[in-house]
Amino acid sequence: MKIEEQVAILMQGTEYGDPNLHKNMERELKERLIEAEKSGRPLRVYCGYDPRTADLHIGHTVTMRKLRQFQDLGHEVVFLIGTYTSLIGDPSDKDKLRPLLTQEQTMENAASYAEQAFRILDREKTIVRYNHEWLQDLTFADLIQLGSNFTIQQFLTRDAFRKRWDSDDPVYLHEFFYAIMQGYDAYALHTDVQVGGTDQLFNILTAGRKVMASMDEKPNIGIIMAILPGTDGVVKMSKSLGNHIPLNSTPEDMYGKVMSIPDKAMAQYAKLVTRWYPPQIVEFEHALKNGSIHPRDAKMKLAFEVTSTYYSEEQAKIAENAFVALFQQGFIPTELEEFKVSEGQTVLDIMVAANLVASRSDGRRMIEQNGVKFEGSVVSKPETILPKSGVLQVGKRKFIKCLI
Repeated sequence: MKIEEQVAILMQGTEYGDPNLHKNMERELKERLIEAEKSGRPLRVYCGYDPRTADLHIGHTVTMRKLRQFQDLGHEVVFLIGTYTSLIGDPSDKDKLRPLLTQEQTMENAASYAEQAFRILDREKTIVRYNHEWLQDLTFADLIQLGSNFTIQQFLTRDAFRKRWDSDDPVYLHEFFYAIMQGYDAYALHTDVQVGGTDQLFNILTAGRKVMASMDEKPNIGIIMAILPGTDGVVKMSKSLGNHIPLNSTPEDMYGKVMSIPDKAMAQYAKLVTRWYPPQIVEFEHALKNGSIHPRDAKMKLAFEVTSTYYSEEQAKIAENAFVALFQQGFIPTELEEFKVSEGQTVLDIMVAANLVASRSDGRRMIEQNGVKFEGSVVSKPETILPKSGVLQVGKRKFIKCLI
């Protein structure tokens, strides 16, 4: 494959927030690929993952998909598990202090994390490392030396820290260590490329490159991936918001949840969580824009691709058939879980109590978006009291039989 084609694949789905920064990283990547081709030495690429939870969703796999592209192009991939950085927890996109974890908790989560990652990465071609291997051996003198490369102002310009500072909320010194530790990871692994999300831009392109340069190592290239929106198509995919698509789900659930995303999010999903190459992405987007494919059919194509990525094509087809039977043909399951409604319970109360939504705010949002129906009619107010027993539908796939 030509270098230009490789660059197009590897830069697909990236987002830097600055056109010049994008051009610089693209140029450096091209130069490094040319060097690799001439020397016969594959690039060493890594991405770090803090196992603060064992439950992954497809939003977590965006960077893994990029690592797989590097693998498919013949490069060396390191899957770094942050057994030491996760003790702190990345503060990059948080407006409050993250709780500290123990080494035992991180190792327990790490085992599950890596196993789920191998549903995307080639197990035989993946090097798994743990950053406690080098970070736990750093001395206080080492930390002073590393810290001398940064100013407090650099950290306080970051949104998460700035908001807390302006609100007089505490910003703890140890939170500054995270970016420095991540920068040291890049140095310890002697990597050419680091992959991460836009919330890692400072950690990768400022801390990582600065630490490597200070240690007389050639700074690595940052492949900064856009953040996958949740099934609402707006905010970052998150289990706490209930807009996530679990990795350890069922083919039917995964297919149905992809089908629930708004049309505007389809292009982003195509770029970030499919195996499609740039020409296929362009064709998909062009078909959507010129109307040569119906949005419903485009979404079914997308849902099939995503589901078959984590399961087999046969399982994805079964899931597709089940979806068609359930929704396109107006089918409602005959076997429904029953819920006894207490006196005075509102529709919102029922949704929360029956675990049909993740939170009351999530429930209100579903109602505001006309995503809740009772006996086929849209429920427009959270405080609605059901007049009789019947079927309550939340979203496109959740049903419950309410008994008055």
